Amino acid sequence: MIVGIGVDVVDVDRFRASIEKTPRLVEKLFHEEERDMSVESLAARFAAKEALAKAMGSPGQMLWHDAIIRRITGTQPVIEVHGSVAAMAAEKGVRHFHLSLSHDGGIATAFVIAEG
Repeated sequence: MIVGIGVDVVDVDRFRASIEKTPRLVEKLFHEEERDMSVESLAARFAAKEALAKAMGSPGQMLWHDAIIRRITGTQPVIEVHGSVAAMAAEKGVRHFHLSLSHDGGIATAFVIAEG
């Protein structure tokens, strides 16, 4: 059963400008395992976290570091949840997240399905 869906789009140049202006933003938004990526990949991961929040009903109490977008060699990225995000998922009956990421033409896009 689908509990929720979320989609988000990020302008890569605008995202780049934001992190250049406020370098600590990378530390605020991303788990240390996510930080060593291209700006396009970071923008896609930011879009994924926004899409995840939307799929969960946009709860404001979710912490950015409690959702990690993991790269798995030979397969698609996956969402790993901890802490506040895991608690919200359990409360809503979410057992699995489906994730699709793309970045092309200066736009990063993410689509998340929360499945119960």
